[in-house]
Amino acid sequence: MARKPKILTFDVVGTLIDFEGGMKNALGKLLGPKKETLDFELFLTEYRALRNRSEKLLFPEDLALIYLSLADKFGLPTGYGEEKEFVWSAMSWPAFKDSVDALKRLKKHFHLVAMTNARKWAFDGMDKTLGSPFLRGFTVDDSGCEKPDPQYFTYVLEQLAPEGYTKGDVLHVAQSQFNDIGIARQLGYSVCWIERRKAMGGGFGGTVSVPELTVPDYHYLSLSDLADAADRDELVMLYS
Repeated sequence: MARKPKILTFDVVGTLIDFEGGMKNALGKLLGPKKETLDFELFLTEYRALRNRSEKLLFPEDLALIYLSLADKFGLPTGYGEEKEFVWSAMSWPAFKDSVDALKRLKKHFHLVAMTNARKWAFDGMDKTLGSPFLRGFTVDDSGCEKPDPQYFTYVLEQLAPEGYTKGDVLHVAQSQFNDIGIARQLGYSVCWIERRKAMGGGFGGTVSVPELTVPDYHYLSLSDLADAADRDELVMLYS
């Protein structure tokens, strides 16, 4: 049996918000004239390794320790609270160029729900940047854990259940194979992979890598492609 999803749950950072571009802009401001010497792809590789530590602060507050850990290697200024500036830049990271318009279009067809690993204070800024499109917004402060912890998905579903929604009503939309697509598929959700890095030459960038890609129900290179499919009434999920 085929039916449309009722809710699209979204990863935010990396799917809707260009966190790599945001970090690069923030580092550029801190470096000033020296910004041209920054090997940003190498920075992302180092960042990715540090971001995946088992013991860390919550995101994006962990960026302070990451900044200080990488300062010597990349010539980043320190001593005047620059690491705090780097953290607070998260509130003003830009949306991908297609995010705001695509979310407006998708909102005509579905309820939109945010599921971010960011703290609430950071998500509040991102939500405004995106035009506040969400019916509900869940953060790591709400869930008490970060994706790919299955408990995050369990928590969100428990919050949506009183409104009559079940797992079968949800299509989870995300860029990260590690944080979202793989675990959501394992938990039995329908998934849509927005492969943002494809247009930038592929690879994992600032997102934790996976040994094997999970095949999604839907695979697009941009959010506007997903919105186009919704406008054409092409998004259905199959159930036995």
